[in-house]
Amino acid sequence: MANIQTLEVPIKGMDCAECTQHVQHAISKLDGVKSVDVLLATEKAVIRLDPDKVDMPAIRRAVASTGEYSVPETVSPPRASYIQDFNRQLMIVLALVFGVVLSIVIAGEWLGLFKFLEELVPFPIGVLIVAAGGLPIYRNVIRAALKRQVISHTLMTIGVLAALVVGQWVTAAIVVIFMRVGEYVEHFTTESARRAVKELIAVAPQTARVERDHVEVEVPVSEVRVNEAVIVRPGEKIPVDGEVISGHATVDQSSITGESMPIEVSNGSHVFAATIAKLGSLRVKTLRVGADTTFGRVVKMVEEAEAHRADVQRLADKFSAYYLPVVAAIAALTFLISRNPLSTAAVLVVACSCSFALATPVAMLASIGGSAKRGLLIKGGKYLETLARADVVLVDKTGTLTLGQPQITDVIPLDGLPHSEVLTLAASAERYSEHPLAEAVRTAARAQNAQFYEPENFESIPGMGIRATINGSLIAVGNRRLIPSADSLPVVKQLEEQGKTLLFLSREDQLTGILAAADTLRPEVPAALAELRALGIKRIELLTGDNERTASALAEKLGVAYRADLLPENKIEIVKEYQAKGHTVVMIGDGVNDAPALAQSDVGIAMGAAGSDVAIEAAHIALMREDWTLVPQAFRIARRTMGIVKMNLAFTALYNVIGLSLAAFGILPPVLAAAAQSLPDLGILSNSARLLRQKEN
Repeated sequence: MANIQTLEVPIKGMDCAECTQHVQHAISKLDGVKSVDVLLATEKAVIRLDPDKVDMPAIRRAVASTGEYSVPETVSPPRASYIQDFNRQLMIVLALVFGVVLSIVIAGEWLGLFKFLEELVPFPIGVLIVAAGGLPIYRNVIRAALKRQVISHTLMTIGVLAALVVGQWVTAAIVVIFMRVGEYVEHFTTESARRAVKELIAVAPQTARVERDHVEVEVPVSEVRVNEAVIVRPGEKIPVDGEVISGHATVDQSSITGESMPIEVSNGSHVFAATIAKLGSLRVKTLRVGADTTFGRVVKMVEEAEAHRADVQRLADKFSAYYLPVVAAIAALTFLISRNPLSTAAVLVVACSCSFALATPVAMLASIGGSAKRGLLIKGGKYLETLARADVVLVDKTGTLTLGQPQITDVIPLDGLPHSEVLTLAASAERYSEHPLAEAVRTAARAQNAQFYEPENFESIPGMGIRATINGSLIAVGNRRLIPSADSLPVVKQLEEQGKTLLFLSREDQLTGILAAADTLRPEVPAALAELRALGIKRIELLTGDNERTASALAEKLGVAYRADLLPENKIEIVKEYQAKGHTVVMIGDGVNDAPALAQSDVGIAMGAAGSDVAIEAAHIALMREDWTLVPQAFRIARRTMGIVKMNLAFTALYNVIGLSLAAFGILPPVLAAAAQSLPDLGILSNSARLLRQKEN
């Protein structure tokens, strides 16, 4: 079997969606390349390949063969925000220049100045001006033609030739000017879409101060080793994910969670890379570095989100491929009917295929990048589009609707076992369990200064509980599926009707104790569920492994449907059940026990994914802080994004229909057609930029 590897290759020179198609086509033809996603936002290609058949020099040659793009030898660091500010200012200047040039062109056409210029300058000189001004564009068109490809500038170049054929070199020159202006407009349109992603990447610290041989040394972050001690001073960014081993500080975690309120950390606290120690200094034991940190994983997901393209984006890409031949056919028909070469040239010049290709990705990139800053990690436009039409929401209980920090409220000894011994045996058996209820048992036992026994033959049974050998006796701690004999006791019904979750303890298959735990409902949940209903969600259903009575008590309090006594595989079947009925299903869980259901759902949302590998990998959307207000916010963002995408597509379609019609009937001359074809890009940019300014609520 081939050894398939994934390689990320930076690509230089891509400014439009059409560029990515050319690069993707060139790389995909290489023998040994299994798949390739070319990402415009982060200017790179993610390639799955067989390293025995294709290497980096071959990829570099393939990209270079396009004639327009290249693979740089070194990767430049993310640009600072002041450069982004410069780009924004330059974009404004460019728009003003465009407006001034357009006004001059209209006035010149109306006053007949262009005719005077044609008479003043000899035609051969005019041809040289046109050739020199558009040389880079002509070169790309010729290269594409040699590869049997038609690009957006192909039609405009034909329009330039048509103008020269009829002796109007000034018209051809103005078309070239607007072709060049259009290139810059599209470049900055793309840069604006990239901005949110690049600013996110630029947050990452580049160096770290580490202790080596009792001396503080500043090194690049990539050289920090796991378990090494990192020193963080007041006002500095924390460079790694780690555990505080000394010191105390107030940390701003907004880069990870989107939460503006700083938190206090001290010994034993976990901290994340790219967060800022506002007050105080820290000594941190390194647990993760670079791409393995929570921030690194967030950046990677945002970078690759473009690969998960929405269906509407794929449709637009296909439309763009067929659009240019259709325009060529319209131009030919125009010439056959009117015999007017200028009208034919205007048809070719006014067609704007790039705007179709830009309509979706610009909006998606703006939305995904902006959402990441607020603690909402969306893995691709595909999931935004799906979330926008979702009508069923399924919700886990522990750690999702509740805080996931249950406390033991009742300990009931049975079979003559002392109260303290029930806690000691349960806590000892649960000593190495990661379940929230296990931690509650251990906490209660520590509060009574219990001495834990060392468990042997520990066995975790998903959806049921655990078994272990304690002092030679088989101890089981779990729910009624693990210990069915517990169901007949009157006290069980009484406790469960109070909404408490019960753990049953048995020794050698003999029921010896009951522990009752209560978890706290997240305070923002009722209001968030009300918002989901107001957004038109038809059904919200609680899925839990708790028993019928406990689930019923919580569901009644929240006004939702419920299903109880579920194993992880049961939740998957429920997701499939709704999908089979034609519903679009959103599953919200904690990303651990619910990982299979999160993956099966149309959109899986993981709560509080900061630091959780399973949550980020399994879910399609991850909430980087445990805050239910982000859930309806995600729905609103998805719907607003799709609304803007549809507006972009409708505007582009209408604009092109009007432009082609006016050009075909001779109403729009080539000069104004050249100016008109650049306007949709500006419209798409300004419309999509609203997603960067969307409010959190």
